[in-house]
Amino acid sequence: MKFVKSKQIVVGLAASALATGLATVTASAEEVLNVYNWSDYIAEDTIANFEAETGIKVTYDMYDSNEVLEAKMLAGSSGYDVVVPTGDFLARGREAGAYQDLDLSRIANYANQDMGVQGFANQQIGIDNAGAVYMWGTTGVAYNVDMIAERLGDDAPTDSWALILDPKYASKLADCGVAILDAPTDVLPNVIAYQGGDGTSMNGKDFESAGDVLNAVRPHLRYVHSSQSINDIANGDICAAIMWSGDAFQAAYRAEEAENGHTIEYYIPKEGTNLWFDHFAIPADAKNLDNAYTFINYMLRGDVAAANVNYVWYASGNEAAKSDIDPEILEHPGIYPTAEAQKNLFVVPVYDARLDRTVTRVWSRFSSGS
Repeated sequence: MKFVKSKQIVVGLAASALATGLATVTASAEEVLNVYNWSDYIAEDTIANFEAETGIKVTYDMYDSNEVLEAKMLAGSSGYDVVVPTGDFLARGREAGAYQDLDLSRIANYANQDMGVQGFANQQIGIDNAGAVYMWGTTGVAYNVDMIAERLGDDAPTDSWALILDPKYASKLADCGVAILDAPTDVLPNVIAYQGGDGTSMNGKDFESAGDVLNAVRPHLRYVHSSQSINDIANGDICAAIMWSGDAFQAAYRAEEAENGHTIEYYIPKEGTNLWFDHFAIPADAKNLDNAYTFINYMLRGDVAAANVNYVWYASGNEAAKSDIDPEILEHPGIYPTAEAQKNLFVVPVYDARLDRTVTRVWSRFSSGS
């Protein structure tokens, strides 16, 4: 009996050790986080700093269009814990059950948000706790000052969508390269505005007409892509592009740092443009929920938010960040639009399924060049 008892003790201890080991492995396995964010949209050391501070290992993947993100979210089982959709896509995904509402009581640094910006963004979605604004900005035109002047001289409409959308100008820029974002809900409403229409239109005929405008300049475009233009315009490989504001300023900064002789400018067209908001959101099936909240709370810390803004050159949704944001960014009218420019800004509404199909059809025809 003694031997049996001893054996039982040994087995018991072994089982206990095994259980402890498994618990340790399980606990360790839980200290992970899967983030899916836009390309070129975070400071170079943010993830490393977060990992060092929290002990949470981050897998960080990137996309360059809301459509790519949406397809993955609606398919389910994405494996991601935090994603960063634009407001109208967050609203649609939420209606489809792809995202869970945020428990704001678990995000202490939500109090750091600029509630004017956050409130405006919340109105677009129709609820106050669907997401937390990370960055916001505009869609506009970036151009190489010397290349445009060389080809168009004083006739260059560097205050209008016409620089890209009028074949009279686009044809003269084809040799130096023109690009357009692969982002239908950021481009088509602005083409409608360029035509004198309402950028918040929900009329399918307006989108068909906008498609005709885009198709007319398609032969003069180098490509339709959402991230390639950052490096290309900085390096002088293209000379004009419809871009998101922060991407344009990143390109300008890269050209300046490289001292390559290229000067890049960005403007908000006089016809108006869309104001957009990118939100931190949590997928409905997120597996590492506690770590997701830890990450969002970290990203809403004032110093962290400022460091990201200073790197990506987009306007922050965080009020507490402003004291640490580079004054050149805060004072730049292309990043934080002037009161005059704000008069022509609009927020794209959430499209219904019927209009969505029209947008997809119009954009597919344009982007493929068919």
